[in-house]
Amino acid sequence: MILLWIALFIIRNMSSLSVEPYGYRVESSTDGIEIRVYDAALFSSVKLPKGTYDEHVSRGFRTLAGYIFGGNENNESIAMTSPVMMELDTPMVMSFMVPKERARTSMPKPKDPSIYFTEKPVIRMAAIRFGGWANEKKIQEYKNTLVRKLEAQGIAHTGKFAFLGYNPPYRLINRRNEVVVELK
Repeated sequence: MILLWIALFIIRNMSSLSVEPYGYRVESSTDGIEIRVYDAALFSSVKLPKGTYDEHVSRGFRTLAGYIFGGNENNESIAMTSPVMMELDTPMVMSFMVPKERARTSMPKPKDPSIYFTEKPVIRMAAIRFGGWANEKKIQEYKNTLVRKLEAQGIAHTGKFAFLGYNPPYRLINRRNEVVVELK
């Protein structure tokens, strides 16, 4: 079943010319971290049981991909956006940004009742980037590095961390991943 979802994701993304990004502007860049202001956006989301990134990334992705690949009351396909966001709180929440041209009222009802919509306001965040394939160990390592660098610069954060994954599964090299944290 997971291979089917991956195949659909690959075919869908190879056939599209671009994937809409989560918009932001960079305020500053120092010592490998960026301070960014993200645009307000609407997200489709799913809460995941207590656990780790490694334990839940596939389940969250499958659930949300099912919705955008037609698992909704209209059997409608919805464009993929980037990045996939996973909030690192307990419970973890995985989210896909809704394309900007879509209003909440125009989104079809998910067939899966665990999917819900969240509007995020304009938000200021710090980000640190890393390559390769993401896993729990790497995410924790970069989260710790981000915290140390923010402390060294006297920048206060809220402790609300998220992982951002930008690439589809078929992308094997030059992968982009980030750990971000909301700033006070």
